[in-house]
Formats: sequence, structure tokens, C-alpha cells
Amino acid sequence: MDMQITEELFTFIEKSPSPYHAVRTAVEMLTAIGYKRLEEHQAWELDRGGRYYVTRNLSSVIAFRIPEEIRGGFHIVASHSDSPSFKIKENPEIASEQKYIRLNVEKYGGMLMSAWLDRPLSAAGRLLVRNGGGVATRLVNVDRDLLLIPNLAIHMNREANEGYKYNPQTDLLPLYDDFSSKDSFMQLMAETAGVQAADILGSDLFLYNRMPGTVWGAANAFISCGRLDDLQCAFATLKGFTASKETSSVPVFCMLDNEEVGSTSKQGAASTFIRDTLRRICIALGNSEETYHTMMASSFMVSADNAHAVHPNQPGRTDETNRPYMNEGIVIKYSANQKYTTDAVSAAIFKSVCQKAGVPYQTFLNRSDMAGGSTLGNIANTQTAMNTVDIGLAQLAMHSPYETAGARDTGYLLRASRTFYESLIRCKEDGSYHIG
Repeated sequence: MDMQITEELFTFIEKSPSPYHAVRTAVEMLTAIGYKRLEEHQAWELDRGGRYYVTRNLSSVIAFRIPEEIRGGFHIVASHSDSPSFKIKENPEIASEQKYIRLNVEKYGGMLMSAWLDRPLSAAGRLLVRNGGGVATRLVNVDRDLLLIPNLAIHMNREANEGYKYNPQTDLLPLYDDFSSKDSFMQLMAETAGVQAADILGSDLFLYNRMPGTVWGAANAFISCGRLDDLQCAFATLKGFTASKETSSVPVFCMLDNEEVGSTSKQGAASTFIRDTLRRICIALGNSEETYHTMMASSFMVSADNAHAVHPNQPGRTDETNRPYMNEGIVIKYSANQKYTTDAVSAAIFKSVCQKAGVPYQTFLNRSDMAGGSTLGNIANTQTAMNTVDIGLAQLAMHSPYETAGARDTGYLLRASRTFYESLIRCKEDGSYHIG
């Protein structure tokens, strides 16, 4: 079972080299089992028993089902579609020495920069092209080894192994080809997308690591792949969502863009996308504003974004008493300063769900003398206030272009998310909840 889920995960990630492709891959999975597309610019007509999804910017997606009878609130799991990368700038080609063509790029998110060197890379994203009297989006993925960021030989920097501060403008520009390929990059993008280069009016293109996923270890305990943060959570929770049976709550799957740069975009967790969708569900079903608020009081969100495992070579970097390991279950993440939104209420409810699912869980907090990261849960709560727990799957080398996680943990999250969607969580009074 673990191997089958892992192979499906690798296929999902391979088909998702950019946030736009990740959303398209999720939409293909939803459409194949009968989910109907909604458009934000059109009126919504929703039916009891209906299955729906809506996208924003083609890089975020929300899917939901309408039960025959609604007695609870919204059961939401939110993950993100983006990963740290290099975004290709406008006018990308840089000619060097009349011998090389490099691409001009900028950092997207906080990545481990050195890990991007000496790997086969390519480019993927979207093109905006003329289409009659308007513009249309075309996704593009150059599905071959196209680029590489070469390291400087040790002979030219004898101090390289003593620590080096990378300059992203001078050290991390990818080599595209020799000088004979000058002025061809956007032409290549156009040909790959099946459009004319002269019709391209805009682009959002990113580098991605071409190395395929692998299962490794003496007993195949580990998996390594690009973009595990956060496509591992996105995949597992989508599978749990689509496999779940109907209850009297409204199940909602979210995959949002721009988490790695703070979520402050029209399609990120800080936007109105979740709130707009939930309110429109209520409106389309003929419910009142009061019903919306009562449903929100019994709603629950799982913010699913991967967590740090104890590092085998650097165990002291982890808190003394909250030490997650790969293959030992879902990680519940805490922060007194609300970098993670978990509190006693949301932790207790989620632990109950894990116990019901027969899935192990563990806890993570940062060392008190180390600044940690954050995620989308507390940011989403500024727009849609509800009980929320931050969770993830333990991994190593987070924000590397090639990350490592546990082979069993994807299945754990799939089972827990399916059980969560099949549960009924209702507020009895402030601080007291029914979990059915």
C-alpha cells in the first residue's frame, strides 16, 4: 500500500512542476470523478449532493461537496501549491563572453540555494497570449533537461567548503546554452506551448528540479523528491477528500498559492478566496447571513504543510521534548507566538480524529532560541476565523530542490484527512465540541 501511494505521489509531483500545473493536475483528478467547474465571475447554482470546484489565478483551487442535509459546518483542509524556486525575469537572456547564454532569475521564497547547483533543471509555468480580441492562458513545461547552475571549481575557490555566501544575481544564474542559442528562449517557450512567440504578452515561469522521485533505504523507509513541501500534503489530503464518504458537514479541499512568500496575494491564504467561496455556498443554497455565522462556529480547518524531522547529523537543532521523526505519524505544530495556529482546542479535536483513524501523531515546536517558519493557517484565520490546527509530515532538507520524507507518512495523512472529512464536529458551547 505504501509503495502504491508513493508511486501515485511521484506521478502527481512530476505532473506539477509549477503551481499552475499542480492545480491542473488536481482539477483533472476531480473532473474524472464528476466534480463540476464553477467560475467566480458567474452566478453559482448548487444542488444538494453536488460536487464542485473553483480556481483563482489558475494557481489556487477549492473543491467542495454539498450534502443532502447540512447539520454541521465546513470541514476544510488547506495546503499550498507553490515551492521555493527561481522565477525567470522579463527579458531573461544574458549573453556572457560572447560564448554563453544565461537566464536572469530572482529568488522565489526562502530556499537552500546551494542545493540548486549542478542539477538538471528546466522551466515551467504559464504564458499569456493574444486570443482574438483578448488574452488566454497556456501552460508550458519544457519536459527535458534544459538548464543547469554550474558550481565554481574548488581550485578557483579554495575556501568553498568553509562557508560561502551565495549572491543570487551572480552565483545562481542558470546556463541555458552556448552563444548560438541567443534570442531563442522565449521562442522555445512558445513552440513548447504551441503558440507564436509574437503573441506572448506575459509569462510566469519558474525553474524546477528534473530529478525523479526515489524510494530508498535498506528497508525502503524513505522517499526523496522535489516539491514534497507542500505537494505531499496536497496530494494526500486530496486523496482523502475524494475517498471520503458523505456526512452532514460540508467537506472543503483547498490548495492555495504563494504560501512561500507570505500568502499576501489575491489567490493566497491572506486573500478572500476561502471566505468568498464559503459565503457563496451559503448564498447559493438560500441560507441567511445568520446561518453562515452559525456554520462557521462549527467549522474546522486543518492547515497541512510539512514539518521538520529531527536531523540525524544535527539532532541538537530540534526542541528537547518535541522531536518528530519520519514514518512516526502526523506532526502537530505549535507556536506560542502564533506562527502556527494550533491551540489546546484544535489540537484536542485533531488528536481525536487521528485516534479515530488509527493514525499516529507527534508534536513539533521550535527551540526557544531559534526563529522558526510559519504557514498558512494563522494567515487564513484573518479572513475566515475558525478553530484551526497546523499539521504536516516530517521531512528533512525542507526548501531544498530535493527533499526527503518518510515512505509511510503519506498514507497516514490520507487516512487522517479522510476520517476528518467523514467526521461531524459541532460546537455545543464556546469551548465544548461534539466529535462524531
